[in-house]
Amino acid sequence: MSGLVIKLAPKERILINGAVIENGDKRSKIAIKTPNANVLRLKDAIHPEAVRSPVARVCYVAQLILSGDTEPDEGGRQLLRGIEQLSQVFDDPDSRRLLAAASQSALSGNAYQALRRLRDLLPREARMLSARPQ
Repeated sequence: MSGLVIKLAPKERILINGAVIENGDKRSKIAIKTPNANVLRLKDAIHPEAVRSPVARVCYVAQLILSGDTEPDEGGRQLLRGIEQLSQVFDDPDSRRLLAAASQSALSGNAYQALRRLRDLLPREARMLSARPQ
């Protein structure tokens, strides 16, 4: 199979180009043949009330692009601006690599790949925030 292949658990939901699709009672595998389709597993989605940190906010912007809830051009600008702001805080080599990859994905219009890279920063951010003096 070519294209994006997604394995779904029973009753798992995904968002494809703004449409919510729910799997049946058995595990299944689907192939997305349309290039640049916007796909988001709903179990991975960040809910608006859970957006409580800078990285989560930037992830949420990428998610809004994927769900079609924001104009791609404006969302892309916000995404790049957010990545730039994060790059002023995350200065270790691994974080820089993730931010560079997220930025490149955002520049090429691939919000899903940008979201994947940014989500890898969430545990780092949590450690930074928990280590912060009170």
